[in-house]
Amino acid sequence: MRVTIIGAGHVGTALGEGWAKKHQVHYVTRACPPHERGTVVNEADAVVLATPADQAKAAVSGLPLFGKTLIDCTNPFKADLSALEIGHSTSAAEKLAALVPDARVVKAFNTVGYGILANPRFGDSKVMMMIAGDHAAAKQRTMSLAADLGFEPIDAGPLMQARLLESLAMLWISLAMKGGLGRDFAFGLLRR
Repeated sequence: MRVTIIGAGHVGTALGEGWAKKHQVHYVTRACPPHERGTVVNEADAVVLATPADQAKAAVSGLPLFGKTLIDCTNPFKADLSALEIGHSTSAAEKLAALVPDARVVKAFNTVGYGILANPRFGDSKVMMMIAGDHAAAKQRTMSLAADLGFEPIDAGPLMQARLLESLAMLWISLAMKGGLGRDFAFGLLRR
């Protein structure tokens, strides 16, 4: 699969390095000329938005996203990480879908830190990665990419569930930074 990652920070790099073992990975950054960004996105099977949430609009502006799987990894955190800027009645993913209505937006890879994205293995246990979206094929593609990294992909339902996933990310941040758990933990799913 050809995966284009918008943003080459901690999250984008962690995801890209993991996928590069099985997929073709390309990065789009602010330094890329506009024609090059468009070409790389146009050729992608999946596009991953791994920028800060407040840069999402500028990051996707003018890109050929018609019919593309667009995976939103952003979280609308306040600058001091104390709370979400938006939530409960909408989400960063829903706002992104409104910006690019021709794309197939999926929310994923936002509920753990980049260290877990880079290495989601905890012995024999798998970290769950909940995935929300309105397009079945785009969601399935994202679940496959999550499994390729070593996650247990969980279908979290429609895109409006991103409101809950972004809140779950806030809980992870709170537990990591204020709750004393540090960054080396993740959520799992137990079944009976």
